[in-house]
Amino acid sequence: MRIFHIAAVMLVAAATMAAAVGLDDDAPPTPTPTTTICPDGQVWDIDAAECVPIDETGLVTDPARLIGTARELAYAGRHDDVLALLARASDQDDTMVQTYMGYSLRSMGDMAAGLDHYARALAADPDNLLARSYLGMAHLIAGKTQQAAVQLAEIRARGGAGRWPERALAAAIAQGTPAGYDY
Repeated sequence: MRIFHIAAVMLVAAATMAAAVGLDDDAPPTPTPTTTICPDGQVWDIDAAECVPIDETGLVTDPARLIGTARELAYAGRHDDVLALLARASDQDDTMVQTYMGYSLRSMGDMAAGLDHYARALAADPDNLLARSYLGMAHLIAGKTQQAAVQLAEIRARGGAGRWPERALAAAIAQGTPAGYDY
């Protein structure tokens, strides 16, 4: 029975990670064992079927799973774990690595470092709509509504109208602050 449970958990985790990163998905990531079982400092290892320390995870060899796990950890508020996991990414210049590092640092109160990571993400890929949305939200937090509006215009100009980054930033601007789920 335990083997069946582990196999089912692994299947759900794999499917969830594959779908976790979409820019049009405004639903929170589906929790996996990483956030339902594993303590801080650990993530679920699908191959080993157990929690492992972040510095031992094989996630770093699969960019989609790495980013999906970072997103799940960020949603769970485990920003230290996001940063530890992303620090192990083989491509530190990957725009999504930079985007989620920026998000976690901003969420932890280090706005300057968060802004630096968003800038790195956008320097590498000016069409990174998620980084633009998070940058706009950072501007809102800092009381810079006009700069947030500039990012919203950039998202729309780059084909992002109707997609999650545009909807989230537009809603945040309308409310005057990011609120709720903004991953």
